[in-house]
Order: sequence, then structure tokens, then C-alpha cells
Amino acid sequence: MKKILFITLINLFYYNFSISQIAEAPERFRGEGPFEQLIIRGATLINGNGAPPIGPVDVVVEDNKIASIRSVGFPGLEINENRRPKAIKGAKEINAHGMYLLPGFIDMHGHIGETTRGRADYVYKLWMAHGITTIRDPGCGNGLKWVLKQKEDSRKNKITAPRILAYTRFGQGAKNGINSPEEATAWVKKNAENGADGIKFGGARPDIFEAALKENNKHGLGSACHHAQMDVAWMDVLETARLGLTTMEHWYGLPEALFDDRTVQNYPLDYNYNNEQHRFGEAGRLWKQAAKPYSKKWNEVMDELIELDFTIDVTFVPYSIFRDVGRGSRLEWHKDYTTPTLLKFFLPGRDNHGAAYFDWGTEMEMEWKENYKLWMTFINEYKNRGGRVTAGADSGYMYNLYGFGYIQELELIRESGFHPMEVIRAATLHAAEAIGMEKEIGTIEVGKYADMIIMEENPLKNLKYLYATGDIKINDNNEAIRVGGIKYTIKDGIIFDARQLLDDAKKIVDEEKSSTPGWEKFLIDEIERE
Repeated sequence: MKKILFITLINLFYYNFSISQIAEAPERFRGEGPFEQLIIRGATLINGNGAPPIGPVDVVVEDNKIASIRSVGFPGLEINENRRPKAIKGAKEINAHGMYLLPGFIDMHGHIGETTRGRADYVYKLWMAHGITTIRDPGCGNGLKWVLKQKEDSRKNKITAPRILAYTRFGQGAKNGINSPEEATAWVKKNAENGADGIKFGGARPDIFEAALKENNKHGLGSACHHAQMDVAWMDVLETARLGLTTMEHWYGLPEALFDDRTVQNYPLDYNYNNEQHRFGEAGRLWKQAAKPYSKKWNEVMDELIELDFTIDVTFVPYSIFRDVGRGSRLEWHKDYTTPTLLKFFLPGRDNHGAAYFDWGTEMEMEWKENYKLWMTFINEYKNRGGRVTAGADSGYMYNLYGFGYIQELELIRESGFHPMEVIRAATLHAAEAIGMEKEIGTIEVGKYADMIIMEENPLKNLKYLYATGDIKINDNNEAIRVGGIKYTIKDGIIFDARQLLDDAKKIVDEEKSSTPGWEKFLIDEIERE
């Protein structure tokens, strides 16, 4: 009875949270196209399938679909014009010689945001300024109807936004929670009828979880789960994957599946889940309690998850703050591109989820660094054995800014041992496979949507070039210069100037600063000595 009551309270919390909606994005006023024909000339193609770069290539887009991809020469030689596809009258051409062409990125954990964290157009433009052309909203915090409206407006390109997938939080809108398998089945059926693309679970009683997944899979919808600590003792990642869960978020539930000398986490006896510092402090000690890397238990769990074709959406970046709060809270882009609303939300607080660093010390950071080593070891080996790993940023929490946080996520996947081309594949093709859209997006192939990124620097050499603010290099005159950033984000054949989108986001930030006297007090550097 107590457990049912807790689930009810959690569902009520998320339901009430969801109705605190932000304004819909305004009508689109950026972007050129779509064109009857668009030709990208002379680019070096870094595709999402793991293949090495090739170029120069010409890519032809007709309306919003890729019509042809043609190799038109060899590096260092003049291009034979006879090889090039011919432009029709009125065609749009982009001279991309010396540039790099990639598939649009997919953020598998992209909360659009609620009133505590910003406005929709701000979030969308930061995403698209970083080449993110598709997002999966895990939870629909603004309500399913709201997200579906934005999804449709994005599909029609009425707004400047990535394409959107709506994964409703399990039980959202159920006033008394989900308390039986029958209620779970009915809710999932209704969720499918309402047009959701999937469900984001946090956990549930086993019979309820099983009934929900069975009905969800019957409708062919996707599923994700943050195996919350309040329910993970009932069902860990392996148990939910066996029932048909398709993806997991974060990493909760995975170490628990790897326990070989205990059944629950080694909680201190004064632990309280509502104490955010308890929650995240002890979470940083969890991987040490799992089976050792490459042990019998470790291998068995990994092999079974791979056999089940299970996807791990790692979301490395939100927890990286716990490795170094000082650095994470002072990243260079916060000054210009983080709104006062977000800066205030990021400040430490006992009642603020994801801001647990109010008494965070060296010992905790050391624990989290070790936690990451073990976590990354599992993820890299999972990839090596054929498991699917995707990139999700979970931005809007813990100094994790939209767009910028996604590139941080790619850097962290690289840190775990992925080759840069494997990182790009995780961000594109493997994400497309996980959401069942590999025939439409994820690689640059004939017949797929024209979702692409054009940039002047090679991101394989330095993933930091993907940040909208670029990175620092030394030129031939020994001068520090800033290079990189995406030049164009193309979605559905519409060309967006990525730097212009970044400027638009900054204007939103500047406007909010001008109407928020004393906003500087929200900077962590301004916290006063008692």
C-alpha cells in the first residue's frame, strides 16, 4: 500500500509539473528553402555509418529528400566538371569545397523545458545551432498535447525547431496514479490513441510494468526508462529489457543488474532519497558495488542485453558536474547564452533536483571520477561487442545548457573509448535505429530526409569544433584565434545559418537580462561569503 501511494504521489507531481507550460515557438522567420533542387558541392562526407570520410562529393536534394550523392574527384586535384550533377534552373547551390558534411544529430534525451527553464524558441535555436535536427522529448513536461502541436508545426516547418518525438511520462494525467495492470493497459492504450511516440518510465511495480510494456509494444511504440532508485530494487535494467523495454536512460539499474554479492545498493542508514546530496553522493559510489569489469556476471549481463538488441542512452553529461563543480559551473558559454531563469535554476538548493552540489567536496568528486571510469568501461565494451549506444544530453539541469551540453556528451563518449567516427555514429545512425527512423534519418543516403550539417573544420580531429562558440587554435603568426562552429544546419532541405540561430538565442538571453535586475547574483561566482 505504501509503495502504491508513493507511485501515486510521483505521478501526481509529474502531472502537475506538466501543466506549467512554456509558450509555443513563434512562426519561423529563419531559413532558406526548401528548394525544388539544392546541391551541396565539393564537401568531404563524414557519414553516420562508421565509414571513413570521402570527398569531394556533390549531394543533390530535391524538395526535402536526398536525390543523389556523387563522388566528383580526388583530394588535391581539379574536379572534373563532367562528373558533377547538373543544376536545374533556379536551383540553390552551396559551395562546400574544403568543408565537412555530416548527418543531422539526434538528441535522444531532449527535454524541451518548462517554465522553470526557459522558452521553446530559445531551446530549439540552441539545439539547431549545434546541428541537432531531431530530438526525443522524454516525459513531455509541457503535456503531450502541447508537444504534439510543436511536433506537427516542426514537421510542417512552420517553426524553427528540430523534428520532435514525444515520449509521455508513464502515468502522466492519471489523477490517482497507475495502481494495477488493468489501469496500466488502459493508460498505455489511451496514450497510443493520443498520438504519443512512446513512453518514458521511471519504474513501477513488476506486474504494472509488464502490463504497460506488453500493451506499448503491441502498438509498436518506443520505450525508455530512468530506473529510479525508488523502484529499481523491484526491476533492474536486465529485468525490464527482458519484458520488452527498448532503451534505458542514464545508468541507474545497470549496476544493480550487475550485483553479485548484494541485492540492494549499500545505502547509509541515515539515507533519504529526497536529500539530493544523499541521492547523488551515494549514486557516485554505485558502480564500485557492481561486478568487476570482465567478470562472469559482468559478461553475462552485457551479452544478454546485446542479444535483446537493447539500447543504452548514456547521458554522461548531466552527471559530469559532480566530477568538478568548479569547472562545470563556469563553462565559457554560460555568460552569454544561459538565461537568468536557467542560471537561477542551476544554483545549489536542497529542494532543487539536479542542483545537489551545495556541500560538495573533493572526496565526492573523487568518487564520481572513479564511478565514471567503471561506467565508461562498460559502455565502451558494450559498443565493442555490438551493443547500441546513443547520445542524449538531458539538458536543462546541472549547468548543462541546451546544444552545448550535447557536444559535451559527444566528448564524454569519446572519453569512454569511442573512435570519433563511432561517436558520430552514436549521435546519428544508432540513434535513428533506436527510435525506428533509420530509413528516414541518421545517414546521408538517397531517399532520406535532408537533415545535414555543414562545417568548415574537421570534427573528427577535435569534437570541440562542434560547439557553436568553436574552439581556440594558434595560427601561423602565433596568434590565438577562434575557429569552428557549425556553418549551416539543414533540416528538411531548409538551410539555417547556425551562427545566426546562436545570435538569436543570445538576443533572448540579453532581453531577459535587461528585464531581470540583479541577474548577476545568479552566477555561482557571485555567491557571497557568510
